[in-house]
Amino acid sequence: METLKFKTNIKCDGCIATVTPALDTLQGVNKWEVDINHPDKVLTVQSEEALSASEVISALKTKGYNADVL
Repeated sequence: METLKFKTNIKCDGCIATVTPALDTLQGVNKWEVDINHPDKVLTVQSEEALSASEVISALKTKGYNADVL
């Protein structure tokens, strides 16, 4: 299993609802979550397959959010 972590600008439950369709449709994603209480709003993505950080970043950008690899 591979785990990727990102610093994001996802700040609330409404933001999470907005990005859910984009992250749920990424190939190979088993689980993802955003810690909105962390100062860096950390997105953690777990996948079975090799998922590139750029795929996650691109998916978030389609919904208007930014992410940087931690």
